[in-house]
Amino acid sequence: MKLLAVVLNWNGGDDTLAALASLAGIETVCVDNGSTDGSPDRVAARFPGVELIRTGVNLGFAGGNNVGIRRALDRGADWVLLLNNDALAEPGLEDALAAAAAARPDAGLLACKILDLDGRTVQYAGASFNARLGYSGRVSTTGPDELREVGRVDGAGVAVSRAAIERAGLLDEALFAYVEDVEWSLRIRAAGFAIVFVPDARVRHRGSASTGGARSTTNLYYDTRNTIAVAERHAPLPHGARALRRVVVVGAHLALAARHPRRGAAMGAVVRGWRDARRNRLGQRSSA
Repeated sequence: MKLLAVVLNWNGGDDTLAALASLAGIETVCVDNGSTDGSPDRVAARFPGVELIRTGVNLGFAGGNNVGIRRALDRGADWVLLLNNDALAEPGLEDALAAAAAARPDAGLLACKILDLDGRTVQYAGASFNARLGYSGRVSTTGPDELREVGRVDGAGVAVSRAAIERAGLLDEALFAYVEDVEWSLRIRAAGFAIVFVPDARVRHRGSASTGGARSTTNLYYDTRNTIAVAERHAPLPHGARALRRVVVVGAHLALAARHPRRGAAMGAVVRGWRDARRNRLGQRSSA
């Protein structure tokens, strides 16, 4: 198994440097996603062995990672590990993924165990997505520490096989950011591959750093819009049922927005996400 890692830098600064340092010993491609903080120069100076690709523009999570994935495949990768720039790979991750790939040759996605930065609190140990309901389900933070199939991955730390990409394609760039890992999971499973949770492949993750942190409402906009779009793509419903599903998705996100430190802005982001989904207006969120 030849594994290459891809780290996407969005004004990552110290986060990106730490992520790259955690991947020592793994061939790595760093895609600079149009950052403006000078961090790509710091990456080039500190990690001369890491291939640095500068996109010159923000292509989103999907587009930026696709640049890195294509390059990793050109370099002969059998598997490509995507690691968020606000995440850290724990020791033994490469060996754990290699063992899982050998044990489950039917796997197209290998989901890492995602922990908080403290390394103790579990963020992700498996999850599902019910496209008919537009509901991701409760993310599992417990369960047996063994190889097992799960419904969807978490994009903060996931490995994808060359075979799965060749059959199912790359990340959907129309989604730009958020829920693209869910859509990829659905598409790769539909292509006949398993999605396997690998508990010994551990990643520590801060979360939301690329979209502004805890006070940002960007994640609520994209999550609302893209959840609706992905559900309608993978589980089409008659008009009335489709409208009801949209109401459920928007209601669930408004409940999250109500607890946001910027409540009014958060609720506005949810409503705008719903409107753009209804108009099939995807891609990067406009400033209008």
